[in-house]
Amino acid sequence: MDQVLLLNLTYEPLRVISWRRAVRLLTLGKVEVVEESEMEVRSVTFVIRLPSVVRLLRLVRRRNRPVQFSRRNIYVRDDFRCQYCGRRPPVEDLTYDHVVPRALGGQTGWENIVAACVECNARKGGRTPAQAGMRLLRAPARPAWLPAMQITIAWRAAPEAWRDYLYWNMTLEH
Repeated sequence: MDQVLLLNLTYEPLRVISWRRAVRLLTLGKVEVVEESEMEVRSVTFVIRLPSVVRLLRLVRRRNRPVQFSRRNIYVRDDFRCQYCGRRPPVEDLTYDHVVPRALGGQTGWENIVAACVECNARKGGRTPAQAGMRLLRAPARPAWLPAMQITIAWRAAPEAWRDYLYWNMTLEH
């Protein structure tokens, strides 16, 4: 058991962290142990059972922070769909496109970047959608929400101690 499930104050799963980080947070008084594993860590002066599930003692609010601009968040905002043809190619075949090309003064930001498949991106080239005779399915905009965090854990790989907490925002694979 080298991984620990980190819960928010409300018992909502936040992420999976290492046991070392969990012990560090415990010694700093930032978390409480909800479930322990059978494994122990020994030092010269004490023995501690490794936590399996820890809960933060302060609420982590994620709604008021601006959404970070990143390729992944562009894909999430656009639902992993090409904004020109509407197809949903594999992620490795998805690119992002400047609606107004940089050569024409377009900026790299939420309001000028969309997800596009390789074919549509090549067809559009260094032109605006109007010049290329293409239409956007949806105008790009800065999202006011944080993309939903999703942790995917195989049900058989999830430790038994975690299973009571994996119903909030995680995808379980059978």
